[in-house]
Amino acid sequence: QVQLVESGGGLVQAGGSLRLSCAASGRLFSTGVMAWYRQAPGKQREVVAFISSGGSTSYADSVKDRFTISRDNAKNTMYLQMNSLKPEDTAVYYCNVLVRPNYWGQGTQVTVSS
Repeated sequence: QVQLVESGGGLVQAGGSLRLSCAASGRLFSTGVMAWYRQAPGKQREVVAFISSGGSTSYADSVKDRFTISRDNAKNTMYLQMNSLKPEDTAVYYCNVLVRPNYWGQGTQVTVSS
């Protein structure tokens, strides 16, 4: 059984901030590249950001300069700091490996009101 437990979501007004956390199994975390995904109503799941074991990061254009991905290798934990939130950020957020994810946690709901 793999561990992928997302937390930190909630309801926030536009312009506000949230920090999401992801507790992952060591096996998954040691794969190297971890990612945050999101799925909005009526939309496909998309990669929001990813981070390598060495700390290199990449972001979707829609969140660049607003979100920051980070990881604590000792704790097998990944984070997503979300600032300047917009209603279009509303989605269920998931964490997983970047390459061939085959198990998904329950995600955490982020709702941004206008």
